[in-house]
Amino acid sequence: MTWTVATFAELLENEFPARWAEPWDRVGLVTGRPEQPVTRVLAVVDVLPSTVAEALDTGADMIIAHHPLLLSGVSSVAATTYQGRIIHDLIGNGVALYVAHTNADVANPGVSDALADLLGLTGTRPLRATEEGRGFGRIGRLPAPCTLGEFAHLAAAALPVAHWGVRVAGDPARPVSTVAVCGGSGDEFIRDAVAAGADVYLTGDLKHHRVADVLATGGPALVDAGHYATERPWLTPLAAWLRTATGLETIVSETTTDPFGFHACATLDPVA
Repeated sequence: MTWTVATFAELLENEFPARWAEPWDRVGLVTGRPEQPVTRVLAVVDVLPSTVAEALDTGADMIIAHHPLLLSGVSSVAATTYQGRIIHDLIGNGVALYVAHTNADVANPGVSDALADLLGLTGTRPLRATEEGRGFGRIGRLPAPCTLGEFAHLAAAALPVAHWGVRVAGDPARPVSTVAVCGGSGDEFIRDAVAAGADVYLTGDLKHHRVADVLATGGPALVDAGHYATERPWLTPLAAWLRTATGLETIVSETTTDPFGFHACATLDPVA
């Protein structure tokens, strides 16, 4: 079968329907002529100059991204902003762009399933269900109980976190067996993790005051592994599914798009 932008977009729409996306989200086809052939695909978390350059270097003519390039309304795509320059680069080089964001978050399997699988969770179910077995986040059990300290090291080793590891709130000796996870920015689902009886909740972008409130009221331990690190695992099963479904070469981006590039300590030089 010869794949085109139109048939490829139809495949993705069937797997991640746009109607599953949050009302504020912007998903679906962003650039690309419907009749344009698709021969090689690059899967990325973010559409940035670096990942577009990677697409051009690898000869990809389709990018599947998790985060939207144009999330807010625009009245111009002039090449006076980095988003505008990206649009020009994509169109000028015949590269189509498709976005699956919150519709991929709630999909089953979806972003949080990949995160749960990487941590070895079993018996998973949605943390906040939507409908038809879908929902945000996942909750399941570890194969064997461990301490919070051991779980934190497991997460740091399994996930593509920055070299400074993960942030942990809770007693390192606390027993952990039931684990809730959410890929990306999961601060709003802390209450769901509490209600579900999780021993620990792992996500990204946790807020100071909400974490303090949870600890003060005896809630679960909290692990912040970062936004990028908790969404990047999804690219691997996504690419595997696309290879099976289409027979096309599908590449997982090797470009790290976590914006935090190093950390510094008071007594040490910055570590790159």
